[in-house]
Amino acid sequence: MSPHPIVHVNASLNLLATVLLIVGFLLIKRRKEQAHKWAMLAAFGASIVFLGCYLYYHLVLNLQTPFGGDGLVKFLYLTILLSHIALAMNVPFLAVWTIYLGLRAHGDWLPTQVKLASEAEQSEYMQRMRILHRWWAKITFPVWMYVSVTGVVVYVMLYHLWPPEVF
Repeated sequence: MSPHPIVHVNASLNLLATVLLIVGFLLIKRRKEQAHKWAMLAAFGASIVFLGCYLYYHLVLNLQTPFGGDGLVKFLYLTILLSHIALAMNVPFLAVWTIYLGLRAHGDWLPTQVKLASEAEQSEYMQRMRILHRWWAKITFPVWMYVSVTGVVVYVMLYHLWPPEVF
């Protein structure tokens, strides 16, 4: 019996999110803000699709896969898996907040009172949002990156390196 095909989709979505996060990071380092915005929104999209597939796999299909390794390798797997899960629960909130601040900093989602304000006040508001966006991004990016990478690592360990005996 082979694993359900959705596990491969999930790993691919995690890998795609990882690549897009790296691209987004490199783009902002090169001060390509518009391209950075789209790369990060695409990474968020890949992560949202992953979450939907993951919930479908576990809640609707009610499938679980036991780890095939034992001893030290099982301890390592469980350590990676538990840290992955603990941090993954925070990524949606961190990502949404950081994206929200970034869109405000970019002028995409300005509140009505700011839209009606002078250009100087709009600029000041957007600068405050930029500072907040950068501060939160320094927290969000490494957590999101860790979760995306360890998602792929868990997949490789679980389905390729130490698959359960039933496969």
